[in-house]
Amino acid sequence: MENTTEQDSYYQNLDKMPIAELLQHINEQDRTVPDAVAKAIPQLEKLVDIVVDRMSNGGRLFYIGAGTSGRLGVVDASECPPTYGIPFDWVVGIIAGGDSAIRKAVEFAEDDEQQAWIDLEEYEISDKDVVVGIAASGRTPYVIGGLKAANEHGLATGCIVCNADSPVAAVSQFPVEVVTGPEFVTGSTRMKAGTAQKLALNMLSTTVMIRLGRVKGNKMVDMQLTNNKLVDRGTRMVMKETGLDETTAADILKQFGSVRNAVNEYLKTK
Repeated sequence: MENTTEQDSYYQNLDKMPIAELLQHINEQDRTVPDAVAKAIPQLEKLVDIVVDRMSNGGRLFYIGAGTSGRLGVVDASECPPTYGIPFDWVVGIIAGGDSAIRKAVEFAEDDEQQAWIDLEEYEISDKDVVVGIAASGRTPYVIGGLKAANEHGLATGCIVCNADSPVAAVSQFPVEVVTGPEFVTGSTRMKAGTAQKLALNMLSTTVMIRLGRVKGNKMVDMQLTNNKLVDRGTRMVMKETGLDETTAADILKQFGSVRNAVNEYLKTK
């Protein structure tokens, strides 16, 4: 089946369009992405369920990808520890070509079908873990090879792809297919496909962390207090939960290191 992400753009003569028209048409296409993601929610639910199950039993979540897809996985993984106060190695993003590929493309890194498993083995990966391949095309050899090897070693596998019936989905136990169609600039999958992958990753990791108890009510009670904005946010959370004044709330937050710990320790005294 032809990759719809590689089909010609619906728009012609982009180089002759006025700026306002270019922006309007890009936005028109972007607005189709949430609907495509919504259709994949049943698939996402199954993937979230297995990730929660494995992580609840000591497993970890690994993302593997190349190019834009790999970068999106690295971003999602890197944001989980500060947001939810989890250890840095609970969610790991691996990009073809290594960390230098985050900033600069590494030629042909995505074409090595053996390298992903080699990269995963550096983390002493085990059958408790889940590997999610991210590939807009659904054809990236690096991702296909990594998922195949993960299957052979008894891991749970999933994917986020933007074409239907792709090779990546075929080797995934829990595939998520968000079919976004042709890009505004033909083949530029950093656009709609990248946006779809970002939305799906937000949904996946956020829902997993909520189910693992890293959110109370609607608050990030375990977030790391790494800047003044987050300290202020945490202080307001403590004030709301305890009724303390700002100075006292800030003091116990600093003392106990997180909103959850500060509130729990304060309530023990009541």
